[in-house]
Amino acid sequence: MKTSHFSFELPEELIAQYPSDSRGESRLMMLNRETGAINHHSINELPSLLPEGSLMVFNNSRVRKARIYGESSTGGKVEFLLIKALPEENTEGKTWLAMVSKAKKQKPGKRFRFAGGLEGEIIRIEGSHRVLGFSETVDDEWLDIHGRMPLPPYIKREDEFSDAERYQTVYSEKTGSIAAPTAGLHFTDKIMSDIASHGIETAFISLHVGLGTFLPVRTEDISDHKMHCEDYEISAAAADAINKAASEKRSIVAVGTTSVRTLESEAARLGRAGVESGRRSTDIFIYPGREFSIVNHMVTNFHTPESSLLMLVSAFAGKKNIDKAYQTAIDNKYRFYSYGDAMFII
Repeated sequence: MKTSHFSFELPEELIAQYPSDSRGESRLMMLNRETGAINHHSINELPSLLPEGSLMVFNNSRVRKARIYGESSTGGKVEFLLIKALPEENTEGKTWLAMVSKAKKQKPGKRFRFAGGLEGEIIRIEGSHRVLGFSETVDDEWLDIHGRMPLPPYIKREDEFSDAERYQTVYSEKTGSIAAPTAGLHFTDKIMSDIASHGIETAFISLHVGLGTFLPVRTEDISDHKMHCEDYEISAAAADAINKAASEKRSIVAVGTTSVRTLESEAARLGRAGVESGRRSTDIFIYPGREFSIVNHMVTNFHTPESSLLMLVSAFAGKKNIDKAYQTAIDNKYRFYSYGDAMFII
């Protein structure tokens, strides 16, 4: 199947540049993947729309302030997006894999000055990325002071103070993502409380969003696309809840494509509809034609054209249903992408 089959025209004004005035105000489109029926709701109505006895699985990864700026010896300003610390010998958090602006000019040996007196040097090139060695340890404490929130490139503004809180889910806990698991941005403490009051069980897993989630598919044939690995963790309590719900044939509602990928990665690894606790990584790429072993329902956002996320939801709901739903969203002026509105696929 061609990547271009997952393209669509979106008016610029529907790309959300800011979140709704407060959490819980997003619109919610409900799509029945068996019938193709579409209904319109508010995200506050979600608890009452969930199947009785469901288990909801959330990704509690927290976004780190991974965007930093360095100044070269010639005075040029260069932007770095720190992807992950590399476990290289005796580096103690001083070596990071990064994306960099003006990439062709950034060669090994080039040095930079960063905030707080930090110095860094490009050690080597890895594909389209750079490995940076720093003079001091760069950890989340340092990034909280000197880093910036890594808003997606389609948000055409600099990050603001409010993004530090708003670009996190209310249940975020474990820092490690370079982009938010955005389906969770709609949830408020009240919605979470309402979910519990409706007798809906919840479980929290962690997939640290990296390049695998948000890089576009650039191959002509989607089957040629290779996903980057992303790390995930499932606690013993979460594994027990997920396996119990699966064995009892209860509805499992994945909140976000990252939760879907975590659960379906485990099912593929084990060869059954279940998961095991532990820390692992995944490069799973889900596109039409793939069967789902664990997830029955999904809460998600409206995704970018030709993205692996759009291909995943097309695999889950059927491409014709998603094409129809996205056109309906455009016609009804839904807000798209990270700070946009939500979809509940049943």
